[in-house]
Amino acid sequence: MKILVIGATGMVGSRVVAEALSRGHAVIGAARTPSKLAEAPGLEPLELEVTDGDAVARAAGAADLIVGAVSPRSTGDAASEMAAIMAGYIAGAEGAGKRLIVVGGAGTLNLPDGTPVADVVPEAYAAEARAMRAAYGLLEASSADYTFLAPPGEIAPGTRSGQYRTSDRTYLADAEGNSRISAEDFAVALLDEAETPAHRGEIFTVAY
Repeated sequence: MKILVIGATGMVGSRVVAEALSRGHAVIGAARTPSKLAEAPGLEPLELEVTDGDAVARAAGAADLIVGAVSPRSTGDAASEMAAIMAGYIAGAEGAGKRLIVVGGAGTLNLPDGTPVADVVPEAYAAEARAMRAAYGLLEASSADYTFLAPPGEIAPGTRSGQYRTSDRTYLADAEGNSRISAEDFAVALLDEAETPAHRGEIFTVAY
């Protein structure tokens, strides 16, 4: 499989690239500054502006799958930025006729009682959580062949165990109330979904 990873130099995107390459897939690593990507067999760096849907569609033409792993953290206006990012993903996927897996945010999820996580996160994270939730609405209303993978409450660099649990839109936590996963195991879950689709047209989440 050839995978276009948008946001390939980011915390999640870089691990998706590494996991995909380790499984023998070819990767187009797209980023604003692709020179940050380390050279690796099977990796093709590409300079790409995610909000340019036509450019995304052209890049996706050479791929079998698009992975969108860009976070709205560069302008200070999370709502507008995430809407533009999602519009680029959608235009690219629809224009190229390719499957899309979007790396979302925990704010898109709901607590077990149905309360949106975006309504209860600390204020420092509220704008991004609400922006991601709204952007998911754009994806849901599109005709793109999508999967939306939301991380748990905490995701950070760590170790690859290959272990995780899945849920639908319901926030996952362990017996102690921890909701977390390493970025490495999140990438494992994403590539598992890429190789064996189980959530087409759906949102799901993973955690330990």
